[in-house]
Amino acid sequence: MKRFICIMAFLCTSLGMYQVAAQPKARKAKQEVKESAPILSVRAQTQYTGQLDMPEEVVWKREIYRTLDLKKEKNTALYYPVEPMGDKMNLFTLIFKLMAEGKIPAYEYRLDGTEVLTTDNKVKFKDVLDRFHIYYQIKKDAQTKDTLFTFDNSDIPSNEVLSYFIKEVWFFDQHSSTYNSKVVAICPVLHRSGDFSMEVTKYPMFWLNYSDLSPYLVRMNVMTSNLNNTSNISLDDYFTTRQFSGDIYKTTNMMNQTLAQYCTTDSAMVKEQKKIEGQLKAFEEHLWESDTISQKNIASKKAASSIKSKAIKSSRRKAQAVSEVKVKKEKSSSVSAPKASVRRQRR
Repeated sequence: MKRFICIMAFLCTSLGMYQVAAQPKARKAKQEVKESAPILSVRAQTQYTGQLDMPEEVVWKREIYRTLDLKKEKNTALYYPVEPMGDKMNLFTLIFKLMAEGKIPAYEYRLDGTEVLTTDNKVKFKDVLDRFHIYYQIKKDAQTKDTLFTFDNSDIPSNEVLSYFIKEVWFFDQHSSTYNSKVVAICPVLHRSGDFSMEVTKYPMFWLNYSDLSPYLVRMNVMTSNLNNTSNISLDDYFTTRQFSGDIYKTTNMMNQTLAQYCTTDSAMVKEQKKIEGQLKAFEEHLWESDTISQKNIASKKAASSIKSKAIKSSRRKAQAVSEVKVKKEKSSSVSAPKASVRRQRR
C-alpha cells in the first residue's frame, strides 16, 4: 500500500513539473502564432476583390513608377512599428513573414529596374536572406520534412527599408467609361551604409505582385492620423485610395529611360515630374465634354451683367453732363448781369 502511494505521489509530482515546464513553450508558441503572418482560407482569397481589375483591352493606359520615401509623413504608416507589437507590424515585416512561410512569391529585380512577374524570374527566399546578409536558422518539420526558416524579429531588417518602388497603371475603361489607377507591383528598397563609410547605398530587393499581396493587406490596419487615433484603414485601402505620397522616377517608354537619365539637374527633374502629373490630370479633364446648357446659362448671365453695367455707366455719364450744363448756366448768368456803381449803391 505504501509503495502504491509513493508511486502515485511520484507520478503527480512529475506531471506537475511537466506542466510547469510546458507553460513557457505553450506561451511562446501562442506568441509566435500571434506575430505570424495572417492566415487566409482559400474561400477568403478567391472572394477578395481588392482594387478594380483592368480589362485586357483598354483604349488608353500609362504605366508610372514612383518611389515612396518613408520619411515623409504620409508614408510613415508603412514604416511603424519597426518591430512587431502584438498583432501590429509594418509592411516589410508582413512581407518578410509571408515569404518565409511560402505564402507569396517574389520576383527578381532586374538591372534595368523593370519587373517580370513570371515563374522563370522567381527568387528563392534563402537567396534573399543570403544576398542581404540576414541572419536565420534552418529547421526541418518533423511531419512534412519541409525546410523551415526561423529568425528573431530583431533580425528582420525592417528598420533599413526606408523606401519602396511601386508601379501603377492609369487606364481608361471604355466599357464602363471610367478613369482609374491601380498599383500592380511593389519593391522594398534597403538603405545601408558601408563598414568604413557613412554614405548610404540603396538596394532594391525584389518585386512583388500586388494582387498576391492584397488579400493579406486587407487584414492589416494602419493609423492614418496623429490627432485621431481611431482613424484606421487597411493597408489595401491605403494603396487603393492613394493615401501615399510618391515621386515619379520613371514612365514606360520606348527607350526604357528613367527621368534621371534625361533630366540632368534637380530642377529639370522636378519640372518633368510636374509635367507628367499635369498630363495625367489633363487627360482626365479632356475625357468629358462640358455641359453646353450650363455654358449657355453662364454666357447669358455674363451678357446680362455687361448690359447692366453699360446702362449704369451711361446713366452716370448723362447725370454728369446735366450737372456740368447747370454749372455753366450759373456761371454765364452771373457774368452777364449788370453791375451797379458805387455811387448808385450809396443811394
